[in-house]
Amino acid sequence: MTEKIRPPRWLKPVNLVLRAAGRLGLGWARELPVLVLTGRRTGKLRHTPVSVLELDGHRYLLAGFPGADWAANARAAGKGTLAVGRREEPVRLVELSPAEAVPVLRAWPVRIPQGAKIMRDAGVVADLEPDSFEALAGRCAAFRLEPLTSA
Repeated sequence: MTEKIRPPRWLKPVNLVLRAAGRLGLGWARELPVLVLTGRRTGKLRHTPVSVLELDGHRYLLAGFPGADWAANARAAGKGTLAVGRREEPVRLVELSPAEAVPVLRAWPVRIPQGAKIMRDAGVVADLEPDSFEALAGRCAAFRLEPLTSA
């Protein structure tokens, strides 16, 4: 995956505000999931607000942009922490093959409409139809979240 589409310029500042609001326990932001991963180059912890799709008894994340940095960090680390409010859950991130990602991609615009609109507005997809999202298979990384249990 060498293609990279830049997210809207406002996304990073909005994510910072959402994370701060979540830490303070303000409104709906207190339940905003934040994925915490180790940076592949710096080794520093990186915090990214995410949308978690629940489908057929599993939880999934979708990189909203081809070449998303958090997806590269997830690929490199293979594990991280999903923080929701004050709860933290260690998780393994299993990248899906393009074929495995199709049901997740088709469900995304239906189940996560705000995230889908951001992707459309950034030019990642032309519209909010499941077929357009299915065409992202192999372009936008999709991950299954699995609980990481101590051995």
